[in-house]
Amino acid sequence: MARVLSLFRAQPFLALVGRRKSPLCKMSLDSRAREVFAAAVEAVQPDTVVRQSIERKEDSVIIDGHKFTLKHNLHLVGFGKAVLGMAAEAERILGDHLVRGVISVPHGIQQTLQQHGRDHLLLKENSCIKAIEGAKHNLPDADAQKAAERIKQLACELTEKDLLLVLISGGGSALLPAPIPPISLQEKLDVTRTLAAAGATIQELNTVRRALSFLKGGGLAHYAQPAQVIALILSDVIGDPVDFIASGPTARSEVWPEEIMSILERYKQLNSLPVSVKDVLSRPSPRWKDNNDESDTSGHVLNTVIGSNSVALQAAGRRVRELGFRPVVLSPGVCGDVRSVSRLYGLLAHFASSREEPPPEVAAEVLSLGPEVGVESWDLCRTMQVLGEGRTEGWGATCLLAGGEPTVELTGKGRGGRNQELALRVGLELRGLELPPSGPVFLSGGTDGQDGPTDAAGAITDGGLFEEAQAQGLNVDDFLNNNDSFTFFSRLSSGKRLLVPGLTCTNVMDVHILLIPAIPIEIK
Repeated sequence: MARVLSLFRAQPFLALVGRRKSPLCKMSLDSRAREVFAAAVEAVQPDTVVRQSIERKEDSVIIDGHKFTLKHNLHLVGFGKAVLGMAAEAERILGDHLVRGVISVPHGIQQTLQQHGRDHLLLKENSCIKAIEGAKHNLPDADAQKAAERIKQLACELTEKDLLLVLISGGGSALLPAPIPPISLQEKLDVTRTLAAAGATIQELNTVRRALSFLKGGGLAHYAQPAQVIALILSDVIGDPVDFIASGPTARSEVWPEEIMSILERYKQLNSLPVSVKDVLSRPSPRWKDNNDESDTSGHVLNTVIGSNSVALQAAGRRVRELGFRPVVLSPGVCGDVRSVSRLYGLLAHFASSREEPPPEVAAEVLSLGPEVGVESWDLCRTMQVLGEGRTEGWGATCLLAGGEPTVELTGKGRGGRNQELALRVGLELRGLELPPSGPVFLSGGTDGQDGPTDAAGAITDGGLFEEAQAQGLNVDDFLNNNDSFTFFSRLSSGKRLLVPGLTCTNVMDVHILLIPAIPIEIK
């Protein structure tokens, strides 16, 4: 009797309500997964995150709990793939006090937004903000450098009475190239490209970029002194480090030449350095004479992350409940090779779907994967506890949510990206489990709407993937070896498993969704 009572007590009200909503129950698991992904993307739209972060009160504005007085003293700069929409919303809210602005945005973005009917993300015709397009193919170019010079000039002209609103999103580093003379833009690009080809980490590349740039590593905030700087940041980096996003133009990160030389020596690049780069690195440090005064950045800069993978996952969780599932957030920082990440999701799916108590070896392997995929042991234990309780106590359907940016080891020349390859590998891991609607469904999608050089953001899969591919004459291993996941999903059942949301206007890395239907409980 106690067992029966515990089953009834364990079922949350929202889960019960979700089961009674017949329209939702008629939706396939595939459709529900797409709905959840759409909710995640919608929550981090550039205009939405700006609107939610700015509280206007007559002639003042409150941002992150800090109040600033507006006296026709507001200036605006920005750089990044989502900054045009951020700037348009900021001008709608604060335009009556906005003096001028300059933003550096991707090549062709204004025309693209017009073509997709996203006029609300465009500046108005009489805007005092100048939008400069550049960084074609996501590479620094002369147009982006021109924008950076205009932004630096604006910052240098500010006084202690001014406010500088800085808008930052992913892609901002390429859109704000300002190499320190006599380094040319091409020389700086060649140095970082050569380092990347030699195997340098993204952290090392960012360190070198900051050392060779006027505006990165807190440079923009430095030139804006003594004005108050307020940076609103849409993060595309795991952990949301403000000194790392777009190479941290408003977050001081002093770079010492000795550190750069050590990186260059590690990858055997010292002898091939251009003379201009050697000249800059030979200059005495620190970069700015007054940097010994800690107050020069801490007192006049406010860095606020207003959109991130965590925000997207929170919104996804709310939609999950509306669709009749219990949300469980694993982590917004999943990383590492897709092989390890897919194995983790496969193990968790088998763990949650088992009608019997899984062997202890499953939990042990899940925990062993933690360091490889960037997930803490505590988060893995918490997740398994919730999934286990849901399985044994009759909580009903569960949805595992996670995000981050896994990596793919390139062994072939096919088309695809990390999300499509992850979905393909998870589909193989789900073999042996029941098919939907009784078995789990997995979705992996990039919130920027593009996964690798394709128009897909990701894909959806389940335990029937392998047999479905075999029946259609598709050899899964061949596609994986050639990193050709997009071609695979395009051919499989006429591409019905591809996730193609179109223009998303944002980027907070990837979202992973594992929908696990309720396991029937036998009451003895």
